[in-house]
Amino acid sequence: MRDGRYVVVIVDDHALFSQGLALLLESRAGDRFVVAGSTTAGEEAVALVGREAADIAIVDLALPPLGGVETIRRIGAAYPATHVLALSGTDDLGLATTALRAGAAGFLGKSADPDVLVAPLLAIVAGVRVVRPDLLDALLVAGDRTGDGLMERLGPRDVALWRLLARGLETSEIAKPMLVSERTAKRMIASLLHRLGAANRIEAAAMAGRYGLLDDGDEPRSR
Repeated sequence: MRDGRYVVVIVDDHALFSQGLALLLESRAGDRFVVAGSTTAGEEAVALVGREAADIAIVDLALPPLGGVETIRRIGAAYPATHVLALSGTDDLGLATTALRAGAAGFLGKSADPDVLVAPLLAIVAGVRVVRPDLLDALLVAGDRTGDGLMERLGPRDVALWRLLARGLETSEIAKPMLVSERTAKRMIASLLHRLGAANRIEAAAMAGRYGLLDDGDEPRSR
């Protein structure tokens, strides 16, 4: 944060859109957000996030040539504490799902009313995922399609981590029983989410319920 405000950077190949978005945030929520910079190139996004110590990166998914999804992956790898909101000019649920799996904390279409942008940004910095209902349904369906043989691909330590994650514990609370540092626990959780094909902790918890991992003493069910 900077002067009590969340630091935002914008990654969009349309400079006019970035300028308009910055003006919107400053006029509607200048007491909560400060737009510290923008870039039209995904290749420059990681450096921008680091230079400004950004709390939030707003990333357009149609960035040429690197692409918004790869940009999100790179930001997440370099600065995992930075929250990413993915924007798209289309309603391509497949692309949105890919962005969420890459580490985006939320997804909005560019056609959305600009007035609704402030609330999602406040939500993602509070740790809440911003996902439209139809996209959430698509994610759950995708999780079901990839479920076959999942338990057979996970070891006992993976399952133990999944159980802790499904209980809604914070990273620091997960690190203790796993006997690792909080930083290592964060990496383990990210790796597990990737192996599960889960976009976030909430989806991982929902999957855990379907596999019987929320019932203490029960053996995990295979699909």
